[in-house]
Amino acid sequence: MKSLSDVRLSVLDLAPIPGGADAGAALRNSIRLAQHTERLGYHRYWVAEHHNMPGIASSATVVLIGHVAAATEKIRVGSGGIMLPNHAPLIVAEQFGMLEAFHPGRIDLGIGRAPGTDQRTALAVRGSRVALSADDFPQQLSELMAYFEPDEQRAVNAVPAVGHKPPFWLLGSSGFSAQLAGALGLPFAFAHHFSARNTLPAVELYRRSFRPSETLAEPYVMLGVAVTCAETDERADWLAGPSALTFLSLRRGRPIPLPSPEEAAEYPFTELEREIVAERMDSNIIGSPETVRKGLEKLVSDTGADELMVTTMVHGHEDRLRSYDLVAELSPRPS
Repeated sequence: MKSLSDVRLSVLDLAPIPGGADAGAALRNSIRLAQHTERLGYHRYWVAEHHNMPGIASSATVVLIGHVAAATEKIRVGSGGIMLPNHAPLIVAEQFGMLEAFHPGRIDLGIGRAPGTDQRTALAVRGSRVALSADDFPQQLSELMAYFEPDEQRAVNAVPAVGHKPPFWLLGSSGFSAQLAGALGLPFAFAHHFSARNTLPAVELYRRSFRPSETLAEPYVMLGVAVTCAETDERADWLAGPSALTFLSLRRGRPIPLPSPEEAAEYPFTELEREIVAERMDSNIIGSPETVRKGLEKLVSDTGADELMVTTMVHGHEDRLRSYDLVAELSPRPS
């Protein structure tokens, strides 16, 4: 049975924009966090694609990956993920081939099949009504993967991609990508932080579906997990309050910048809103180092995960750095 000391720890960053700040400050904080977590021994640093979200600055994911990779030395950097229905496979291949050429052996290409936003924004991102459905994802993925291999018969080529293929990951929050990742023999990253009920079924489906490939001989599972760690349970609960209010605002269709803990504490939640937030936050691991250790140990024990990708959404950047400090101390990594 696996324990926390057996798994890698990594970082998922959405470049949160706190209320009163702007995207520029959030992006500079992302660079600082990447450098900080690299020193702490975290294995990889991924950024997520979200659009039209006033509290998230990571929308131009490829640009941010390039800056993070340039500002660090050894931590793996990648996408968690690129939402493939939003992009032409040719462009993604060119972008990630170029990233891999600049930073050989350090780039990951995590791919998702959802748009990562609402339909209206998806239309604006794509500039077309074509391919709004995720149903053609396997075909898009196949096209994308092919661009990284030489083909003299192909009329159109992603020139920087040939010879510069980063590792592919499939991301998911349900069973579809789990089964596809298994069939293709790819590593699988599951969004436990917002789809906890589906975690065990998806992980089991991935392992049942897995077929060895040139990429992997055995299944490899990474779980995205929301963690807020502070010196005490009470302090951690206080810091996690803004994340709950942000989720509620998103649920109502009115996303907001990340509020302060004071604003979250003063918000007059209705009984129904408290139930909605409690259900969402139930999968978050929030508390003192000992509380967080127990939560992470249970998650690893229940799922057999090979890697945990920690995402921490708190208002104060120093509090975010401190949370990653405390989590790293639970299972020290090599420096």
